[in-house]
This record gives sequence, structure tokens and C-alpha cells, in this order.
Amino acid sequence: MPDVSVKICGLTRESDVAVVAAAGARYCGFVFFEKSPRCVTLPQARTMALAAPPGLAKVALTVNASDAELDEIVETVPLDMLQLHGRETPERVAEVRARYGLPVMRAVGVATEADLPALSEFGRVADQLLVDAKPAPGADLPGGNGLAFDWRLIAGRRWPCPWMLAGGLTPQNVARAIEMTGARQVDVSSGVEEAPGRKDPGRIEAFVKAASQSVPAVPRL
Repeated sequence: MPDVSVKICGLTRESDVAVVAAAGARYCGFVFFEKSPRCVTLPQARTMALAAPPGLAKVALTVNASDAELDEIVETVPLDMLQLHGRETPERVAEVRARYGLPVMRAVGVATEADLPALSEFGRVADQLLVDAKPAPGADLPGGNGLAFDWRLIAGRRWPCPWMLAGGLTPQNVARAIEMTGARQVDVSSGVEEAPGRKDPGRIEAFVKAASQSVPAVPRL
């Protein structure tokens, strides 16, 4: 059975990095979006990134960031991947990949079957996809809202690049989500928090354990 990789997003403290690494997660995420309760400063992110042990991939989550903003992030924080979580077009994804030479993950919100074609479109230009729950109209945050979508919409599907499941995942439901969708990678933020922006070590450990013990569904063509 292939291992399931876990991304813990929205870290805000250096101690979070050690917890995430010890639990066995593959990725850690830093949020650069001022409206988020998980937003961190460049010095905070740099400190956390430097504390990350080898093998823990460091991801910067940005929302409609300009070149100037991305320049500052990339120049200050040692990163392994950029996550675009706004309204970035496929052309913008390609621009970012070329400009920084880093893998790019594009988040795509899903609520109905009408949202699925965008996954194929972005899957042709991004290095990875983040399949997330589509936020409600007027929501302040594009992600991290603790909302799930109907996993049956993507059950067993494939796209042109690797993908990661997000949206409303918790230690209690992540195994079921993996079993239903066939996801080999999962992302969590609010589902392992004791309060917005404050990760709970016990929940992180439980989430990674539940994900690692799950059995993904067989993908369909």
C-alpha cells in the first residue's frame, strides 16, 4: 500500500514544526494572507523554516500575490514549494514556476461537478493540485474554513499531476476521506487546532496516524 503523505498547514510557532516533523508529516505550510488567523510574518516564517528538519517540505501559501510579494517571501524564507490559493490563472501558475524555479501547487475549490474541469486545466501547468472545499460566497478566507465537500465527486479520479485532498479534514474523518477518494496526500489546518492559529500536538499526531493507517481507493481511469 502506498504511503499517504500529510501536510499540516498554517503553522504559527517554531514548536509546531518539531511536532509536525515528529508526527511524520511530509509537508508544513506557512500562510502569507493577512485576513487569515494563521498569517505569519516573514521573520516568523524564516525561523520556522530554518527549524524544519531534512525531509519536511516547506510550503508558502499565498493568495493572489504580486511578483514583489513573492520575491520577498522567496528571498527571506527557505522554501520547497509555493502554494497559490487565490484566483491565479493557468498562465500565472506557469509564470510563477518559471520565475522562481520552485514547484507550484494550485488550490482548486470544489463544490459541484461543474468545478471539476478546472482541476484538469490546472493539472496541466501546476506541479501539484490541492483539491479543496470551495468557500461560501463572500467568505473572507479561500481555505482553512473547516468545510468539506462531497468526496463522491472526486472518488477515484486522476489528474495530470499529483494531488492533495483538503477541506474539513479531521483525525476522525481523514481515513474515510482517503478510502473514498483514493487520495495519496492530505492537507489539514483547522482540523488539528485548539483555537484558530494554534495547533494541538495531540490532534496532529492523531491525524497523521489515522491517515497513515488508511487504505486509499483504487483510482479509476
